[in-house]
Parts: sequence; C-alpha cells; structure tokens
Amino acid sequence: MDTHFANMRSLIQILDSELFELMQQNGDYTHFYFCYRWFLLDFKRELLYEDVFAVWEVIWVAPRISSQHFVLFLALALVTVYREIIMDNNMDFTDIIKFFNEMAERHDVQHILKIARELVHKVQSLMDNK
Repeated sequence: MDTHFANMRSLIQILDSELFELMQQNGDYTHFYFCYRWFLLDFKRELLYEDVFAVWEVIWVAPRISSQHFVLFLALALVTVYREIIMDNNMDFTDIIKFFNEMAERHDVQHILKIARELVHKVQSLMDNK
C-alpha cells in the first residue's frame, strides 16, 4: 500500500505539478491517504455495482496490454477528472476525503477508464522520450 502512495505522489508530481503544489500547501496531503479505500477495495465502494466488474476486468488484463500498475492510473484518473473542482475550491485533506466520499457511485466509469489509459500512454511516451 505504501508503494502505491509513493507512486501516486511521483505521478502527480511529474504529470501535474500545479495540483501537487496545492496538495502540499493545504496541509500536505501528498501522502495520498485519501486513496486508501480505493486501493484496499479495488474501487469497489467508488463505483456502481455493475461498473465494478468492468473496472476489475480492466485492472486484471492491464498488465498484459498496458501497465502492471494500471490501478495507480485509475486512481490518478479519478483525481484528474475532478482536478478543477479540487483546485477551484482550494481543497485540503478533509475536503478531498469528504468530496470523494460524496462522489462514491457517481463517477462516469467509461470516462475515468479513458483518462486512465491516456495517462498510461502519457507516462510511457515520457519514458520513451527521455
């Protein structure tokens, strides 16, 4: 679990330094503990029952076709989808936990999966171009 948090920190720091700075400034929640439930339950509580299985299938097959760490990109996609809300409301740790608790089962799963795939490709192209 700690590895997931550390990797999330690195991904946000590289891909969205502005959001990372906001997280540091507002009580430093770059430990990403607000993602704990996501990783522990493989997003089971975040999604509608019928969407959970589709997401799990993608997570299970991802190591063969895109990334063995797809679960991180799924979490990053959730944060990315709501980035503007987080930034505009200058959310701190308590705010972001409350926000994601209230958003449980209200996410557009297909959009989040699309963003997660795009983020995988973005990191892969960054690695290829270094």
